Amino acid sequence: MKPYALGFIGAGKLAASVIRGLLLKNFCAPDAILASEPNVETRTQLQNELGISLRTDNSEIAAKAETVFLGVKPQMVLPVLRGLGAALTDKLVVSFAAGIRIAQMEEVTPARIMRVLTNTPSAIGRGASAFASGPRATEQDREKIRMMFGAIGLVVEVDDEQIDAATALAGGGPAFVYAMIEALARGGEKMRLNKQTSLQLAAQTALGAAEMMITSGKSPAELIKMVVSPGGTTAAGLRVLEERSVADALADAVEAATKRGQEMARENR
Repeated sequence: MKPYALGFIGAGKLAASVIRGLLLKNFCAPDAILASEPNVETRTQLQNELGISLRTDNSEIAAKAETVFLGVKPQMVLPVLRGLGAALTDKLVVSFAAGIRIAQMEEVTPARIMRVLTNTPSAIGRGASAFASGPRATEQDREKIRMMFGAIGLVVEVDDEQIDAATALAGGGPAFVYAMIEALARGGEKMRLNKQTSLQLAAQTALGAAEMMITSGKSPAELIKMVVSPGGTTAAGLRVLEERSVADALADAVEAATKRGQEMARENR
C-alpha cells in the first residue's frame, strides 16, 4: 500500500483499536497510516506504541490519505466534513459514528460515503463489523472495506437503516458480555472461589463457548443440549436464568441501544 493509504481523523479508543488490529494482522505497515488527534497524550502513546504518523490538522489527513476514516464523536462528524469542504472530493470517507446517517453526510461533502460499525476487539483481530454504503460508493470501495475489516475479524454488509441495530449488538455487545462475565465471576466468588480465579474461569468459558459456536456451526439451542443433563447442575442454573428473565433483559438491552442510535440520528438532523 502507498504511504498514507489510510487516514484517521480522530484516533480515540475505537479508531485506535482498528489501527492496532490492522498492524497486528499485517494488513499494512505503520508508514501507511496517518492520523490526526488533538489529545497530546493519545498522540504520544500511539506514536511510541505503533509508530504511525500523527498530526493535529485534519486538513492534512484529507489532503494526503487515500481513504479517510472519521473517528470523532457523532456531534462532530458534520462540522468536520463541512470544514474539510472540497478537500474530500473523489475521496472515500468512512464514518465510525453512531447516529449520523449517510444521507446527512452526503449533504455536506462531495466525498463517497460509507459507514462502518465495529468494536474494540478489532485490536486483537476479533472484531465484529458491519458496513453500509452510500449511493456514491463503488463496488471497489465496498471490496476495500470488506478486505480491511475482514482482516481484523468478521464483517457483514447491511443497509444504513440497519446500522443502529448492528451498533447495539456488535458495538455495545462487548460491554454486555463483560457485564455477564463479571456477573458469572461474582457467582464464583459467592461460592468461595477467589476473585481472580473466578474472572479467569468466567472469561475463558465465554471465549470457549463463542469459539465452539463459530467453529461447530451449531445453533445455541443445540449447544445448550450438549451441555445440559436433565436434573443436573447446569439445568438448575438455567432454570434461575429463565426465572429471572435474563434472556429478555439482554434482548431488551440491544433494543434500548438501537433506539438510542435512532434518537441520535433524529437529534443530529
